[in-house]
Amino acid sequence: MLTSVPRGTKDILPSEVGAWRYVEGVLRDLCRCFGFKEIRTPVFEHTELFQRGIGDTTDVVEKEMYTFIDRGRRAGVH
Repeated sequence: MLTSVPRGTKDILPSEVGAWRYVEGVLRDLCRCFGFKEIRTPVFEHTELFQRGIGDTTDVVEKEMYTFIDRGRRAGVH
């Protein structure tokens, strides 16, 4: 069973979202002034989280997710 989030990640809880949106807005405006454009990075999570929650034989797990093994030999999913 997982007891920790993937290394380098952190959940943003509802009580923190407003502050994050404010900071992101300020940075977005500043970056726009200097000609930078937004990028989006992939979202990932541990595979077993989905397998346990929705089953490992569902279409989501079998067809719509890419599972990989990280350096710590943990299964991650994109």
